[in-house]
Amino acid sequence: MTAHAAAAEHHHGPPPAHQSSRVDARVLGMFLFIASEIMLFGSFFTALFFVRVVKAPRHWPPVGFHLPILVAGVNTAILVTSSFTIHWALTSIKRGNRNGLKAGLVLTFLMGLTFLVTQGIEYARIGFAPHDNAFTTTFFCLTGLHGAHVFVGLTLLAMATVRAFRGHYSPEHHHGVEIPGIYWHFVDVMWIVVYATVYIL
Repeated sequence: MTAHAAAAEHHHGPPPAHQSSRVDARVLGMFLFIASEIMLFGSFFTALFFVRVVKAPRHWPPVGFHLPILVAGVNTAILVTSSFTIHWALTSIKRGNRNGLKAGLVLTFLMGLTFLVTQGIEYARIGFAPHDNAFTTTFFCLTGLHGAHVFVGLTLLAMATVRAFRGHYSPEHHHGVEIPGIYWHFVDVMWIVVYATVYIL
């Protein structure tokens, strides 16, 4: 009882937070954030399917509007490949391989940047504007929403890369790589859905 009282006397501030032994609180927070983002994308997909089923003409895209399916397909391959490089970066630091970590992060960032620049060029050359009709509005809204998420992911990757080159990560402490990696995987998977529904279907 005396030892407990002495420990309580020396402790300042709130008691330690309860934490699951299976999922780190920071990782869980990212998963909950991604769940909210899935609902955001879901609302945009709902608008897309409503326009296609209820409001759209028989032809989708409308006659005279064409999407660069091949370019977007190559861009998709680039983004999907970046999921493998971010996974390589994480597994490398877990094994104590700092060079693999740095290479994986740099490659992931460069591929993500390539994707975003290519999408910007696509916007500039696509030949229609968001205000033209319902098809163009939903196209720019969905691809633009995803592009914004890619930009956020690139910001996280840039910070993780800078920290990696400064030696901030170790096999025991790598959440600064794991959490951006989880977000990047989400961005990649979401683009596959966007590409399939907007460009293919």
